[in-house]
Amino acid sequence: MKLYNPQDVEQHAQKLWQDRDTFTVKQDSDKEKYYCLSMFPYPSGQLHMGHVRNYTLSEVIARFQKMQGKNVLHPIGYDAFGLPAENAAIKHKTAPAKWTYANMADMSEQFKRLGFAFDWSRQLATCDPDYYRWEQWLFVRLFKQGLVYRKDATVNWDPVDQTVLANEQVIDGKGWRSGAEVIRKTIPQWFLKITDYADELLAALDDMPGWPDSVKTMQKNWIGKSKGLEIDFEVPEFGSISIFTTRPDTLFGVSYMAVAPEHPLALQAAANNADLAEFLTQCSKEQSNEAAMATMEKKGKPTGLMAIHPLTGDKVPVWVANFVLMSYGTGAVMAVPGHDERDHEFALKYDLPIKRVIAGDGDIQATAETDYGILVNSADYDGLNFEQAFERMQHYFQQQGIGRLQINYRLRDWGVSRQRYWGCPIPIIYCDACGAQPVPESDLPVVLPEDVVFDDTGGSPLKKMPAFYETTCPQCHKSAKRETDTFDTFMESSWYYARYACPDYDEGMLSDEANYWVPVDQYIGGVEHAILHLLYARFFHKVLRDQGLVNSDEPFTRLLTQGMVLKDGAKMSKSKGNTVAPQELIDRYGADTVRLFSMFAAPPEQSLEWSDEGVEGASRYLNRLWHQVQEFIAKKHAVKPLNTENLSSEQQQLRYKIHQSIAKVTSDIAERHHFNTAIAAMMELTNALSKYDDNSDNGVALMHEGWLSLVKMLSPFVPHICQALWEDMQQPGLVAETDWPQVDETALVQDEVEMVVQVNGKLRARIRVSAEANQSAVEKIALAEDNVQRFVDGKTIRKVIVVPKKLVNVVVS
Repeated sequence: MKLYNPQDVEQHAQKLWQDRDTFTVKQDSDKEKYYCLSMFPYPSGQLHMGHVRNYTLSEVIARFQKMQGKNVLHPIGYDAFGLPAENAAIKHKTAPAKWTYANMADMSEQFKRLGFAFDWSRQLATCDPDYYRWEQWLFVRLFKQGLVYRKDATVNWDPVDQTVLANEQVIDGKGWRSGAEVIRKTIPQWFLKITDYADELLAALDDMPGWPDSVKTMQKNWIGKSKGLEIDFEVPEFGSISIFTTRPDTLFGVSYMAVAPEHPLALQAAANNADLAEFLTQCSKEQSNEAAMATMEKKGKPTGLMAIHPLTGDKVPVWVANFVLMSYGTGAVMAVPGHDERDHEFALKYDLPIKRVIAGDGDIQATAETDYGILVNSADYDGLNFEQAFERMQHYFQQQGIGRLQINYRLRDWGVSRQRYWGCPIPIIYCDACGAQPVPESDLPVVLPEDVVFDDTGGSPLKKMPAFYETTCPQCHKSAKRETDTFDTFMESSWYYARYACPDYDEGMLSDEANYWVPVDQYIGGVEHAILHLLYARFFHKVLRDQGLVNSDEPFTRLLTQGMVLKDGAKMSKSKGNTVAPQELIDRYGADTVRLFSMFAAPPEQSLEWSDEGVEGASRYLNRLWHQVQEFIAKKHAVKPLNTENLSSEQQQLRYKIHQSIAKVTSDIAERHHFNTAIAAMMELTNALSKYDDNSDNGVALMHEGWLSLVKMLSPFVPHICQALWEDMQQPGLVAETDWPQVDETALVQDEVEMVVQVNGKLRARIRVSAEANQSAVEKIALAEDNVQRFVDGKTIRKVIVVPKKLVNVVVS
C-alpha cells in the first residue's frame, strides 16, 4: 500500500496546477463570474498564521465556487508602500525598495508552497509605477474637479522622524518609533472630499445584506450624521464664534464656552497672556483624537474674554480646553454642565456654575442629567419638549441671522498627504507665480526614486534630492518644485481590487474587464479594517463610478471578517515572541495539515486559539484518510453502477449519510461559511465509510461514491492529498476542475432512522426505527433496549422526551 508523503504529494499537485495554468482566468461571458478576494498583505517577509488563516478562507471559497462551474477570479498582490519599510531600511541599512521586493519574492514562494489557488498572472504591487501612475492620474482629475484641496491642518508631528504620525502611532505622547515627544503642529495637507459622499455612504449601508451588521454599525457611527443648530455667539473683543449643538433645548444652561487650543480666539488671547501661552504649548504635546479625549484629564485656562449669550444677553466666560478639537465641528463648544457629563466634570474642577434647564429630581450639582425632557428655567421656552424647543429656536435664530439648521458629520475629509518617502508621490508642482499646479497627465507617473540612502538627520530623503523636486511650472514654465509628500497608503488599498481585473492595461486606469469582475463577490479580511480601509474603498469606488470607470455602486457584495490567531490567550505577534512559523509546520506536517487546522479550529469570525495538539490531530486525520482510501483501492473492486431500487437497510443508511454530508458541507461552505462544521461532517463521513464493509456490487458502488464525494468536498481545504487520491482512484484530470458532488434528494428519504437514547441526558443506546414511527412506538423501542433497562430499573420514569428522528431522553429519579 502506498505511504503518505506530504512533501511528494504537494510538489506533484503544485506542478500540475502550474503546468496547466489551472487558476489563470479570463473574461468569459458564457460563465457566471465569481470574484473572491482576501485583503492583500503587507510584504513583511515571512508569513504568519494570520496570513495562513486569511488566505485559506478565500482559498476554500474560491475552489468551491470553481467546482460549482463558475469563472473564478482569486488574485494576490502586495500592499507594498508604507512607513514600516522605511524603518526596516534604516535598521538594515538598505533601500526600502530592495527590502520590499525581496520580501515579496519570499512571500510569493511561501504562498505557492501552501498551494493557494491564486491567479499569479494578475499579481500586482502598489509600489510599481505602472500601478500608482493611475492613482496619480485620478488625483489630478479630482484636483481639476474640485474634489481635492489643500489646507492647513493640525497633526501629530514627530520632531525626530520629521513626519506626521497617525493617532495610534502616538503612545503616551511619544512617537512609537523614535520615542520623541510628539507635538501638535499645523502644516499644509492635501484632502479628498469624502464628506461630499457622506450621505450616500451612510444610506447605502441599509442595502448591503452581505455585510455583517456589526461592521455596518461601526461605519454608521464613524460617519456620524447628526442634526443640530449652528449658533453665533458674539465676543466683543474678538468678533464672533460659532458652535454646533444637537441640544439647543439646553441653551439656557450654558455657563461657559470652550474653544480648541488652536482656535484663532485662543491664539489672540494668548498673545498677551504668558500663562495661557504656556498652556497652549502644553496642549500641543498631547494627543488630539477623540479616543484620547474621552479618557484624558480635562484641563483648561480662561481667556479673559466674554461671549454674549444670544438668548439672555448674559456674559459667558470663554475658556480654552484641551478636550475641544479644532478638526471637529467649529473648534468651539457651548458648555452645559447640568446636562453633559464632560462639561460637568470640567465645571466641577474649575468651580463654574451648573444650572438645571431640563426638568428632573436628581442633584444636578452632583451628576449631569443627559436625558431629554421638559424645559425649565428657560424663560419663554419653559414647558416645551425637545422637538418644540428645537423648532422655535431654529426659527428665532434664522430670523435674527445668528443661527441656522445644520447637518453635521463626524466624518472628516480624508487627509491623504504624508511626510514620508516610501509612498506614491503626490503629483503636484508648486510655482511662486502660479501656485499649486497638477502634473500634466502626459508627464505621469511621477516616479519615486528607489535608489535612496537614509541619513541620520531624519525626514524624507525626497526633501534632500534636488534631482527629484526641482522642475518647471507646467503653466509659466519657470523654475518650480515638486511636492515631496507622498500619499497615505490607504490610497493604494482603496482601488487595488479593481486593478486586479486588468493589471497590465496601459491605456487607462481600468479597462472594460473591470465591469465583468467587479464588484467583488466575497471579500475577506480582519475586522480591524472594518472602518477606515472599507470606508475609503467604498468612497473610492463611488468616485470611480462617477468618473465612468465602473458601473456598480459598491466594491464588495459580501464581507467576511475573520478573528485573530491567539496563543495562550494573546494575539500572535513578533513583539510578544509567541509566533508560530507556518514554514516549520509545513516542513514537518505538510501544507494540507496547516490548512486543515486553520479551518477546523474555530469558526472564521471567532479568534483561533493555537493548539499543537490540534495540528497533530489534523495530521492524524489526513494520514487516516489516506490509509482508508488506499485500502479501498488495494482491493481492486470492479465498480458497477449503483442499483438504487435494490438497497439493503444498511446500504440505505450509508447512502443517506453520504448525501446528508454533501448537503451539509455544501450549505456550510456556500451559505454560512461554517468551515469547521463542514470539516466535522466530512470527518463523520470518513468514520462511516471506514466502518462499512460490504463487497456486494451495491456495497462497492456506495463505497466508491462515498470516497469520491469525500475527496471532492475535502479538496478546497486539502487540495494536494485530494489530487493524489483522485488520481489513485483512476479519475481523469484534476479534482480542482471537476464538478462539486450533487445531492440526490431521494437518498435523503429514509425508511428507517437512527436515534440516540439517553437516560437523564447521558447516552445509553442507539436504536433504529421506522421513519414514520409515532412517539409511542419510539418510546417502546427505546425502553426495551437492554442498556436502557439497566439505568431505569428500580427507578421512577418521570417523563420521556422524544425529538423526532433524532433522540429519546428518558428522565428518571
